[in-house]
Amino acid sequence: MRLHTTTWGSGDRTALLVHGIMADHRTWRRVAPALAERGYRVIAVDLRGHGASDRAAGPEAYGPEDHADDLVASLPSGAELAIGHSLGGLVLARAVERLAPARAVYSDPAWHLAAGPCGYRAELFVRGKSMTREQIKGFNPHWPDEDVDVEMASVRDWDERTAHGLTAFVGADMWPARPVVPSLVTLADPSTLVRPEHARMLADRGFELRTVKGAGHTIHRDDFDGFMSALEGWI
Repeated sequence: MRLHTTTWGSGDRTALLVHGIMADHRTWRRVAPALAERGYRVIAVDLRGHGASDRAAGPEAYGPEDHADDLVASLPSGAELAIGHSLGGLVLARAVERLAPARAVYSDPAWHLAAGPCGYRAELFVRGKSMTREQIKGFNPHWPDEDVDVEMASVRDWDERTAHGLTAFVGADMWPARPVVPSLVTLADPSTLVRPEHARMLADRGFELRTVKGAGHTIHRDDFDGFMSALEGWI
C-alpha cells in the first residue's frame, strides 16, 4: 500500500517519521519543523488505517509486516535519519534493513506486547474512539491544548481494526536481535513497554538508550524539549 505522506523543509538530508497507533503525521507537528530547521527534508507517513492513508480489508491485514512493507513501498531508502514511535518503532525495526537509513531512533517502541489482564487489549484502544476532549487531557496532562485537539482529530480518522490486527502478536518476542544501523532508543520514565530488564538486554545487544525524565509514553508530546535534547548527537 502506498501511504499518504506529509513533507516539511527542503534540506539536503532526509528524515523519516513514523507515528504510533491511533495517531498520524500530525503527532509530529513540533518535531518535523524543528528537524526542517536543522536542514532536513522531513517525510512523515500515515500508516495504513490512520490519517489519510487507505484502510485494509480486515484486521488480519494490519500486522507489523503489513505496516513495514508499506513503509518500504512509500518512503525513500538511504535517508539520514528515521524515527519511529511506539507501533511506529515496531514497524520501523521490521523495515529498517530495507530502508537502510544512516541512523534510527526508536521512541518508546512497542517491541513487546505483554499478555495478561494488564497487558495489551485491543478493546481498550477501541474505546479511545469515544473519548472526550476532557478525558484525553486527563490522560495526558502535560500536552499543550493543540496536541489534545490533534489527538481528537487523529482518533476520529483512525480505523480501530488496526488495534485488533496486533492481537495475534501479544506475548510474542519481537525484540530486535541487533541494531541494523546505529540506533538510539528513547524511553519514557517509567516506560511500560521497555522495562528495566529489557533496557539492559537492548544495551547488551548494541542499542544506545536514553531516558527522558518524567515523560510519558508519547515523549515528543509530553516533553518536546526533553525529546529533542535526547536526540543530541543523532540529528
